[in-house]
Amino acid sequence: MIFRAFVLLSVGVFVAADVTVYAPGSGSLASGWENWSWSSTLDFASTAGPGAVEAISVNTTAWGALSTFAETAFNNNYAGLRFDISGAQPDVSVYFSSSTDSDASTSLPLASMSTVVNTTAFTTVTIDFSNLPGNEGVLATDSWNLINFQGEIVVEPLFLSAEPLAGNLLAVTSQGDVDFSQVSATLNGAKVTLSLSETYSPWDTPAQTITYFTLNTPLSAGSLVIAAGANTTFSYTIPALQYGTINIANTKNISPTIYGVNFPTDADYIKLLGVTLNRWGGNAVTAYNPDGAFTNAGNDWFFENRVSSPEANPFLQFVSDAGSKSLFTVPALDWVSKDSTSYSYPRTVYPDQQSYDPFNSDAGDGLLPNGSWVTPSPQANVYTPWNISLAAAMLEAMPVKPDIITVDNEIEIASSTHQDMHPDPMGYDEELARVAAPSTCAWWFYWTSEIGYTDNAAHNNQDFLPWFLAQMNKASAQAGKRLLDYLDIHYYFAPDTSANDAAAKALRLRMTRSWWGMILLSSYTSRSCKANVMPPTDPDYLDESWIGTSIPPQWTEPNPNAIWLIPRMQQLIQQFYPGTKLSISEWDSTDDTDITGGLVTVDSLGIFGVNGLDQATYWSQPDQLGPVGLAYWLYRGNGTYFGDKSVQVNLADNSQDVLGVYASTSDGVKVTMVIVNKDVVPVNLAISNIPAGKYFLRHFGGDAGVAKWQTTIDIAANSNFVIPSYTAVFFQQQ
Repeated sequence: MIFRAFVLLSVGVFVAADVTVYAPGSGSLASGWENWSWSSTLDFASTAGPGAVEAISVNTTAWGALSTFAETAFNNNYAGLRFDISGAQPDVSVYFSSSTDSDASTSLPLASMSTVVNTTAFTTVTIDFSNLPGNEGVLATDSWNLINFQGEIVVEPLFLSAEPLAGNLLAVTSQGDVDFSQVSATLNGAKVTLSLSETYSPWDTPAQTITYFTLNTPLSAGSLVIAAGANTTFSYTIPALQYGTINIANTKNISPTIYGVNFPTDADYIKLLGVTLNRWGGNAVTAYNPDGAFTNAGNDWFFENRVSSPEANPFLQFVSDAGSKSLFTVPALDWVSKDSTSYSYPRTVYPDQQSYDPFNSDAGDGLLPNGSWVTPSPQANVYTPWNISLAAAMLEAMPVKPDIITVDNEIEIASSTHQDMHPDPMGYDEELARVAAPSTCAWWFYWTSEIGYTDNAAHNNQDFLPWFLAQMNKASAQAGKRLLDYLDIHYYFAPDTSANDAAAKALRLRMTRSWWGMILLSSYTSRSCKANVMPPTDPDYLDESWIGTSIPPQWTEPNPNAIWLIPRMQQLIQQFYPGTKLSISEWDSTDDTDITGGLVTVDSLGIFGVNGLDQATYWSQPDQLGPVGLAYWLYRGNGTYFGDKSVQVNLADNSQDVLGVYASTSDGVKVTMVIVNKDVVPVNLAISNIPAGKYFLRHFGGDAGVAKWQTTIDIAANSNFVIPSYTAVFFQQQ
């Protein structure tokens, strides 16, 4: 099937689209819509249809569907749905459903709407919600948020993958009506007996299926061949055992607020992924005006005002309704947006700019062809004044109060991101005067300001964050109370993994060592740091980016080529403002759509717990069905949580580049463990002190793919665990 466009139509006459779901040539679904398709291969920029116009091509298998999810339910607020379709009269039906209550409408066959669909032209089809095709009546009132085009296609039964898992499992994915009696396994030349234990389909991707088989003998090093019928085999070499142990008596608390995201979509999203902290932040909130919910995208999008979505108060309300916590950003510059339509650099005033908004040809980017900024026009053209009193009034008026407040966002680079409001570079003193909790944007600005080295020199050659912490400590002492609860920073991995080839994927997976890896900071000893507060060290790892190869002369930090982010910041706090907590309110995996991005996130969340990070929020909201969303689901999804105390894990082999193992407990007796195999081959682990018993198992990745797979297994004491390549697994003792 090829779809050129489809839109929800405005109430009344069918003349104009009220909400666009997909527009020709856009290359993706419209803002506010997500792809929830299953058992389908999609191309959102296909030119294979009539006229070579960019459109959505859909190839479905086994009752697969093109499914589009509306982040805001469309209910019955629209008159109908219109779409353009091309194909050989596809055997497809359309229905509407709700992810909130699992209701579904009547299935409407395409044949009841049009019998002239063909491959040579697009046919426009309109569904009238007040008079459904086939005399199906009126679309019922409900919280509809899914539009589904499902093909009733009978496909060839096929085994898609079969992998070894845990101590004695085979995980087999399939499509169609396969014959499971054809599945057999040979381990090191000897045939083993299999018993089918469970077939499982995730509730949110019901067309995906996995079947678990139990072997009558444990998996062991050597050759494993899995046969699935006469012509399908899956072969693996299980490596020699690696050894480790857990010590459940040695624990430390895991902060519950490390599992955060920026701008979750709604309360259901928060509950589904178990999100614990929800940030309202980013560049746009610097200009947020609560009187009208106006904001401005700044340099991110042509300095244009707009209405914020979501607005602050509804955001705080649904976070509270979900039983989660909020991290709310308050503007700290002198201006906020005055309306939803103004913009700072109109073409009519500044005709010689580098680029203009493709959707508003008069709104420019404020840059001259030589790369220098246009001198901004008066701020009052676009903004209205803002001050501390107005900020206090905003907070006072909020019906639901934020749990944590941060003052502005990456304000140190306002002369770039918000050049129209603050064209002059910001230095140490102004930043201290404006904010009490800098959400600092990147490694470079931890140590200096936009002004540069002269600013360091003017402040006794101190790097910025140490200076800032010391100043806040001094001010707190004078005030007789703590003025800063969290040091909040942003961190984005610096290595270039954009190629996304094998080398880039491997680099992405080992760069998590930047969270904690270090060269022993002996020079901290001379700066009055006690040895007993030094965290564990990784003496070998230098960041594989410009940070690891260049040493700017103005920085005085010891070993500046080793990031050692979490322990380094904790050490600075210990030295300059003891008792301050550490927050990382923006970070990401470098690729949310690739499986390695999900594994980076699993590894990072484990590292946060082990290293005592106080809070973190991912930028931005992960796709709940994508690899990063599955990382959150692995730790906390659907009400099943990783424990609240980190358990000591010791591994005999130094394999941080390709392996992460994290253990926890909540009661000091039962154990939860997450293992992430970042290697391209399976791993075989023997971990002592694992209690015997029944365990709930979750996993994603490997040949089984990106889906929410789960089952329950029995684990013997001191069992070994085989984890497929590029796979994350969660084990929780029941």
